[in-house]
Amino acid sequence: MTTMAGTFDETRLRRGIEQRDADMLISLYNDDAEVEIVDHTNSPSNPLILRGHAEIRQTLEDVCARDMTHSLDRCVMYDDLAAYTESCRYPDGTCVLCNSMLDLENGRISRQLMVQAWDE
Repeated sequence: MTTMAGTFDETRLRRGIEQRDADMLISLYNDDAEVEIVDHTNSPSNPLILRGHAEIRQTLEDVCARDMTHSLDRCVMYDDLAAYTESCRYPDGTCVLCNSMLDLENGRISRQLMVQAWDE
């Protein structure tokens, strides 16, 4: 998959998500990347904003450490944009669905908007 300024590695994204590998996932982000998260705790008017590798890594390590399965269901790319859907399932059957929109620079994530929902 080619972007205007480089190549985004969808295979690394899939492996990182499905193998719960925080190191592989953080390698896909620019050092100064920003992640905006909207969910039942963080409303659209007050989203959680993660800035830079340290904050993003902390969240990725937390998510990857959880006893759950992750699946990259769809990934589409166009120029310097990508979007994907991720499905997760805890051992008790609780499901999480996450949609992400990515801005890419030089084949790496510069900005991510993530909207996620849980079974409740």
